[in-house]
Amino acid sequence: MKTFLFYLVQWTWGLPVNLVGGIVYLICKALGRKSEKFGYAYITYLPWNQGGLSLGLFIFMKADHPNKTWTYNTRIHEYGHTWQCLLLGVFYYPVIAIPSAVWCNFFEGYRRKNNVSYYVFYPEKWANAWGQKFSHKKMIFSEPSTERSLEKTELKED
Repeated sequence: MKTFLFYLVQWTWGLPVNLVGGIVYLICKALGRKSEKFGYAYITYLPWNQGGLSLGLFIFMKADHPNKTWTYNTRIHEYGHTWQCLLLGVFYYPVIAIPSAVWCNFFEGYRRKNNVSYYVFYPEKWANAWGQKFSHKKMIFSEPSTERSLEKTELKED
Protein backbone atom coordinates (compact mmCIF):
# COMPACT_ATOMS: atom_id res chain seq x y z
CA MET A 1 0.00 0.00 0.00
CA LYS A 2 2.88 2.39 0.83
CA THR A 3 4.43 1.87 -2.61
CA PHE A 4 1.09 2.45 -4.34
CA LEU A 5 0.52 5.69 -2.41
CA PHE A 6 4.06 6.91 -3.15
CA TYR A 7 3.60 6.51 -6.92
CA LEU A 8 0.02 7.81 -6.82
CA VAL A 9 1.13 11.05 -5.15
CA GLN A 10 4.16 11.41 -7.43
CA TRP A 11 2.02 10.98 -10.57
CA THR A 12 -0.75 13.32 -9.40
CA TRP A 13 0.56 16.00 -7.03
CA GLY A 14 4.04 15.82 -8.60
CA LEU A 15 2.83 15.37 -12.19
CA PRO A 16 4.61 18.39 -13.76
CA VAL A 17 8.02 17.30 -12.47
CA ASN A 18 7.52 13.59 -13.15
CA LEU A 19 6.14 14.19 -16.64
CA VAL A 20 9.31 16.04 -17.67
CA GLY A 21 11.49 13.44 -15.93
CA GLY A 22 9.57 10.56 -17.48
CA ILE A 23 9.95 11.94 -21.00
CA VAL A 24 13.70 12.46 -20.52
CA TYR A 25 13.96 8.97 -19.01
CA LEU A 26 12.21 7.38 -22.00
CA ILE A 27 14.47 9.23 -24.44
CA CYS A 28 17.54 8.07 -22.50
CA LYS A 29 16.27 4.47 -22.49
CA ALA A 30 15.68 4.65 -26.26
CA LEU A 31 19.30 5.83 -26.63
CA GLY A 32 20.47 2.83 -24.62
CA ARG A 33 21.61 4.66 -21.48
CA LYS A 34 22.20 2.54 -18.38
CA SER A 35 19.52 2.82 -15.69
CA GLU A 36 18.86 1.24 -12.33
CA LYS A 37 16.21 1.37 -9.65
CA PHE A 38 17.20 3.07 -6.41
CA GLY A 39 14.52 2.93 -3.75
CA TYR A 40 11.40 4.13 -5.51
CA ALA A 41 13.35 6.17 -8.08
CA TYR A 42 15.04 5.38 -11.38
CA ILE A 43 18.61 6.53 -11.93
CA THR A 44 19.91 6.98 -15.47
CA TYR A 45 23.64 7.45 -16.05
CA LEU A 46 24.61 9.94 -18.75
CA PRO A 47 27.88 10.83 -20.48
CA TRP A 48 27.81 14.46 -19.39
CA ASN A 49 29.94 16.69 -17.19
CA GLN A 50 27.11 17.57 -14.83
CA GLY A 51 26.62 16.05 -11.41
CA GLY A 52 23.09 14.93 -10.72
CA LEU A 53 19.62 16.12 -11.60
CA SER A 54 16.36 14.96 -10.06
CA LEU A 55 13.05 15.24 -11.83
CA GLY A 56 10.66 13.54 -9.44
CA LEU A 57 11.05 9.79 -9.73
CA PHE A 58 13.78 10.17 -12.32
CA ILE A 59 17.39 10.90 -11.43
CA PHE A 60 20.07 11.64 -14.02
CA MET A 61 23.74 11.37 -13.08
CA LYS A 62 27.19 11.46 -14.60
CA ALA A 63 28.20 7.98 -15.77
CA ASP A 64 31.50 6.42 -14.78
CA HIS A 65 32.59 9.09 -12.32
CA PRO A 66 36.11 8.18 -11.18
CA ASN A 67 35.27 8.84 -7.52
CA LYS A 68 33.04 6.03 -6.22
CA THR A 69 32.25 8.05 -3.10
CA TRP A 70 30.89 10.85 -5.29
CA THR A 71 28.61 8.39 -7.09
CA TYR A 72 27.49 6.81 -3.80
CA ASN A 73 26.73 10.18 -2.17
CA THR A 74 25.10 11.68 -5.24
CA ARG A 75 22.66 8.79 -5.56
CA ILE A 76 21.55 9.35 -1.96
CA HIS A 77 21.44 13.14 -2.33
CA GLU A 78 19.38 13.07 -5.52
CA TYR A 79 17.03 10.51 -3.97
CA GLY A 80 16.39 13.10 -1.27
CA HIS A 81 15.19 15.46 -4.00
CA THR A 82 12.77 12.71 -5.12
CA TRP A 83 11.18 12.82 -1.67
CA GLN A 84 11.09 16.62 -1.72
CA CYS A 85 9.06 16.35 -4.91
CA LEU A 86 6.67 13.95 -3.18
CA LEU A 87 6.04 16.53 -0.45
CA LEU A 88 6.05 19.70 -2.54
CA GLY A 89 4.51 18.41 -5.78
CA VAL A 90 3.72 21.31 -8.09
CA PHE A 91 5.79 23.62 -5.86
CA TYR A 92 8.98 21.58 -6.34
CA TYR A 93 10.29 23.79 -9.15
CA PRO A 94 10.03 27.16 -7.35
CA VAL A 95 10.94 25.87 -3.86
CA ILE A 96 13.70 23.38 -4.71
CA ALA A 97 14.71 23.08 -8.38
CA ILE A 98 15.20 26.73 -9.29
CA PRO A 99 17.02 27.77 -6.07
CA SER A 100 19.17 24.63 -6.31
CA ALA A 101 20.07 25.30 -9.95
CA VAL A 102 21.00 28.91 -9.17
CA TRP A 103 23.12 27.85 -6.16
CA CYS A 104 24.85 25.15 -8.20
CA ASN A 105 25.53 27.17 -11.35
CA PHE A 106 26.02 30.77 -10.21
CA PHE A 107 27.62 30.57 -6.77
CA GLU A 108 30.58 28.26 -7.37
CA GLY A 109 33.06 31.15 -7.13
CA TYR A 110 31.48 32.36 -3.89
CA ARG A 111 31.60 28.86 -2.38
CA ARG A 112 35.24 28.37 -3.32
CA LYS A 113 36.34 31.83 -2.19
CA ASN A 114 34.60 31.51 1.18
CA ASN A 115 35.13 27.75 1.65
CA VAL A 116 31.37 27.20 1.88
CA SER A 117 30.03 23.68 1.44
CA TYR A 118 27.65 23.10 -1.45
CA TYR A 119 25.40 21.35 1.03
CA VAL A 120 24.76 24.29 3.40
CA PHE A 121 22.00 25.72 1.17
CA TYR A 122 18.56 24.54 2.33
CA PRO A 123 17.51 22.43 -0.72
CA GLU A 124 20.81 20.54 -0.64
CA LYS A 125 20.99 20.07 3.14
CA TRP A 126 17.38 18.90 3.15
CA ALA A 127 18.02 16.53 0.20
CA ASN A 128 20.96 14.98 2.07
CA ALA A 129 18.86 14.46 5.20
CA TRP A 130 15.89 12.95 3.40
CA GLY A 131 18.04 10.91 1.01
CA GLN A 132 19.74 9.28 3.97
CA LYS A 133 16.49 8.81 5.86
CA PHE A 134 14.55 7.20 3.01
CA SER A 135 17.39 5.22 1.40
CA HIS A 136 18.57 3.97 4.80
CA LYS A 137 22.15 4.76 3.72
CA LYS A 138 24.63 7.20 5.26
CA MET A 139 26.52 9.61 3.05
CA ILE A 140 30.31 9.60 3.35
CA PHE A 141 32.14 12.88 3.85
CA SER A 142 35.73 13.33 4.98
CA GLU A 143 35.35 17.10 5.23
CA PRO A 144 32.94 19.75 3.99
CA SER A 145 33.50 20.35 0.31
CA THR A 146 32.75 23.48 -1.69
CA GLU A 147 31.83 21.31 -4.66
CA ARG A 148 30.11 17.95 -4.77
CA SER A 149 32.67 16.61 -7.26
CA LEU A 150 35.64 17.33 -4.97
CA GLU A 151 34.90 14.90 -2.17
CA LYS A 152 38.24 13.58 -0.94
CA THR A 153 37.23 10.23 0.55
CA GLU A 154 37.06 7.17 -1.67
CA LEU A 155 34.43 4.54 -0.96
CA LYS A 156 36.10 1.31 0.07
CA GLU A 157 34.61 -1.66 -1.74
CA ASP A 158 34.26 -4.91 0.20
